[in-house]
Amino acid sequence: MKEKILIVDDSEDIRLLLKRFLKSADYDVFETASGEEALQKADELKPDLILLDILMPGIDGYKVCAALKEQYPSVDAPVIFLSAKSDAADKVQGLEIGGSDYITKPFDKAEVLARVENQLKIRRLTGELIKTNKKLTEKQIALDEDLKAAAGIQQSLLPRTIPDMKGLSVAWKFMPSYMIGGDIFNIFRLDERHIGLYMIDVSGHGVQSALITVSVSQMLQPDTGNTTKRKTEKRPGYEIVPPKTVLESLDKEYPLERFDKYFTIVYMIIDIENGDLIYSNAAHPPPVILRRDTTMELLEKGGTIIGLGGIVPFDEEQKTLMCGDRVILYTDGVVEYENEEGEFFGEERLHALLGSLRQQDTGALLDGIVASINDFGKGKEFQDDITLIALEYRGKKA
Repeated sequence: MKEKILIVDDSEDIRLLLKRFLKSADYDVFETASGEEALQKADELKPDLILLDILMPGIDGYKVCAALKEQYPSVDAPVIFLSAKSDAADKVQGLEIGGSDYITKPFDKAEVLARVENQLKIRRLTGELIKTNKKLTEKQIALDEDLKAAAGIQQSLLPRTIPDMKGLSVAWKFMPSYMIGGDIFNIFRLDERHIGLYMIDVSGHGVQSALITVSVSQMLQPDTGNTTKRKTEKRPGYEIVPPKTVLESLDKEYPLERFDKYFTIVYMIIDIENGDLIYSNAAHPPPVILRRDTTMELLEKGGTIIGLGGIVPFDEEQKTLMCGDRVILYTDGVVEYENEEGEFFGEERLHALLGSLRQQDTGALLDGIVASINDFGKGKEFQDDITLIALEYRGKKA
């Protein structure tokens, strides 16, 4: 469609001259001789550009421009003022009330067409930008809805309730830095006296990382055979897969070359009858055992990240928990949380905090850690996902 231009000038000669210029450039041209009529015409036509004389009887060009901006917001056409005045003050006044350009009479055809085309080009580009922004906004809204749905699916994989274990008290915190994150964990029964527990942190966060957490969590479900394996025909039932074997299996299934992501994991098995804890740690921040005698032990034994294809073999280690001992697991979003001064929360601060909170129950202990992180950062948003688990063993006494 041709672009519409409205000429507003009380001089018929000027209108005819401008009309001839503009029609030669294939514009659709309309005209009016007064400011009052110009407002009505502009509201009806919704022109793409207005050429507006300043000195007219009745309402002058300045007032017409101001009225268009204030009373006719649907008329978004740029205004080019026409005037015999060449003073800088007059030009500034026109620009301040909303004019886009200024042409001084008498004018040249080439100048008129160049200034008109320049303003129309700006208007076209602005319109395209508005449409693009609208589409992007619509896509962002749709993406946010998808992310919320994906986050709901991811959180549905977290344990809703703790398995009925009389010898354990467990609490956790799961706080993704975005709608959907790269952390996940689970606690589940392996048999009548053993529970399995893992915490995973996939590199990065967002949809890709979350999809990997979903895949790994499904692979580690007890009924998939990756955490238990069938015994021989002569010995019916199942035996529990050692933690290092679980990590070796994950390392084969999730090579870095395939997913362009790696992850860290702590996988442990706890015998709730005698307190034996066997674990393997694949480059995850080492869980902490808070002994009831106030000592502290780090669970560091294991190997490198998952995804390197067995470059370094995984080890495992056994510990024995006594009644009142605590085990604290966390992702690196805790210790790498950075405040406005660029200081990290850090392992040293976390370990000192755990020592001061050791008398609290598991839920209060985690609340204390989160409160301390928020105080440290003065409410600054998390840069990475934060996951915490606190477990207290209430079984075997010394």
